[in-house]
Amino acid sequence: MMRPKFAKLPKSVAEAAEWYMRYISPLSLVAALIIDTFFLLRRVDTLLTTIVLFFYLAVSALVTILINLISSGRLRQPWLITITPFLPVVSQFAFGGLFIAFLSLYSRSAAFSLTWVFVAAIAILLIANERFVRFYMQFTFQMSIFFTVLFSFLIFYLPLIFRTIGPWMFVASGVVSLLGIAAFLRLQYYFTPQLVRDNLTQIARSIAVIFITFNVLYFTNAIPPLPLALKDAGVYHGISKVGNEYRLLAETRPWFEQYLPHTTVFRKSPGEPVYLYSAIFAPSGLSATILHEWQRYDPETKSWVTEDTISFPILGGREGGYRGYSIKNDPSPGKWRVNVAMDFGQIIGRVSFEVQSTQGQVALEEVVR
Repeated sequence: MMRPKFAKLPKSVAEAAEWYMRYISPLSLVAALIIDTFFLLRRVDTLLTTIVLFFYLAVSALVTILINLISSGRLRQPWLITITPFLPVVSQFAFGGLFIAFLSLYSRSAAFSLTWVFVAAIAILLIANERFVRFYMQFTFQMSIFFTVLFSFLIFYLPLIFRTIGPWMFVASGVVSLLGIAAFLRLQYYFTPQLVRDNLTQIARSIAVIFITFNVLYFTNAIPPLPLALKDAGVYHGISKVGNEYRLLAETRPWFEQYLPHTTVFRKSPGEPVYLYSAIFAPSGLSATILHEWQRYDPETKSWVTEDTISFPILGGREGGYRGYSIKNDPSPGKWRVNVAMDFGQIIGRVSFEVQSTQGQVALEEVVR
C-alpha cells in the first residue's frame, strides 16, 4: 500500500516544532551565517547592524518572559498552550541569530591566532544552540544565555556610543550588563516571583562564572577589540603616499600564496629597511592610538624580544580602514613579528615574517592602497 505523498509532514504544532528543528534549522543556520557575514553585517557601526541585533535581543527577551508565564501557569489561554512547543524554537532562532552576528563580527576583528578561544567559544555556543533547544524551557539557562549575549553586545556597542575604546569601556560594559540582567530579573520577578526565588542562587552563580570568564578572556587578549578591525597589513620594501593613495613596493609572489598558510619571507638587501603597513577600521568619530610593536625571535632564549614600538593616532570613518606605517631600519636576519595593538596593550592583529639577507636583485611590484 502506497503512503500518502505528504505523510511525513507535521500534523500538529509539536510535530511542526520537531520537524523545524530537524530539517529547517540546520539549513537556516548555514544560510544565516553566509548572509550575515557577506551581506548584512559587514560593519559593526551601521544602522542595519544595530537594528538586527536589537531585534534579536527584543525577541529573545519577550519570548523568555512568555515561556515562563505559560510554564508557571500565569497564562492559560488555549491558543497559547497550543503554540508552546514552538516558543523554544523562536527563542533558539533569536539567540542563534545573535551568536551568528557575534561570530561574524568578532571573527573579522583581529587575528584568529590571537582570539581563536573567544571565537571558538561563540561557535560552540552557536552549535549548542541548535542542538539543545529544549534547554530554553529552563529558567537558569535562559538567564545565563541572555547575560552572555548582552555582555557580548555591549562590549562593542558602548564604544560606538561614547566614541572611545579601552579597558575602562570594557569594565563599563560589564557593569551595564550586570545592571541589565538585574533589571530583567526584576521584571521576571514581577510576573513570576516564585520562579525567580527558586532559581536565584543558581542564576547568580552562573552569571558570576560568565562574568569572570569574560574578564579573563579580555585581559588575556582573547576577545577581539571591537569595534576596531584590522582590514589589511603586511611588510613592504617601500611606501610612499601620493595624494590619497599609498603606493607599496611588494615582492612579486604567485597569486595563490595569499590563500595558503605560510611564513612571509622578506628578502632584504644590505642596509635596507622594512616597512610595516596597516589599515585599521574604526567607526566614524572614534579615535585611538595604535602601536606597531616590532619583535624579534631570540633562538637562544626562545622568546620574543621587543626592539621598537612606534605609535600613531587613527581616526575612524574610512571604509577601508585608517592607513599608516612604521619603519624598522636594517633588521637582522631571522624571525620577526609586528603586533598591531592598542596603546593599552590589546592586540588587534599580528604580522609574522622571516628576514633573509640577499645580494641579488629582488623582483618588486607596486601595490596601491
